[in-house]
Amino acid sequence: MTISTPPGALRVSAAEREPIVDRLQQAFAEGRIDKEELDLRLHLAMTSRTRADLDAALADLAPAPTASQVPAPVGEPTAEQRVLAALAHVLGATTLFLGPLVMLCTRARRSPYVRRHIVEALNFQLTLLMVTVVTFGIGAIAYAVSWIVCGVAALLALAGTPFRYPFTLRMVR
Repeated sequence: MTISTPPGALRVSAAEREPIVDRLQQAFAEGRIDKEELDLRLHLAMTSRTRADLDAALADLAPAPTASQVPAPVGEPTAEQRVLAALAHVLGATTLFLGPLVMLCTRARRSPYVRRHIVEALNFQLTLLMVTVVTFGIGAIAYAVSWIVCGVAALLALAGTPFRYPFTLRMVR
């Protein structure tokens, strides 16, 4: 004999909570809910046991836009996107990882092209920092070479070409 359970009564896993938490954070960023309501809904989402409890956290929010609703960037990156991507590499050469990190926090959502270059510059600078720390400062010699590599990356970004630094740990995605 099979006992059927209504869909709302099924238990939820941590993996099912993640998209709900992401959607709540997106709604907060869009200004749809305030900080207090975000905290309340996050608590509800993280302590929910069933799908019905989890659905209550998003009850009055518009559904997240699907991939078909978000226009995909078409063609070549714009001049602004190229300059921002090149700036990420130049800032990496001059400010180490801080410049790309700030850009990741402020400019990464503008376009996938810009984000790829920001993340690549950030990963390269973090790798150089780790090499310098692990080798007790001897790896700092690599920073002299990094200026040339960052310059090449900036020029390729201005040309609209994707670039990947060699020998880099990809810690940020």
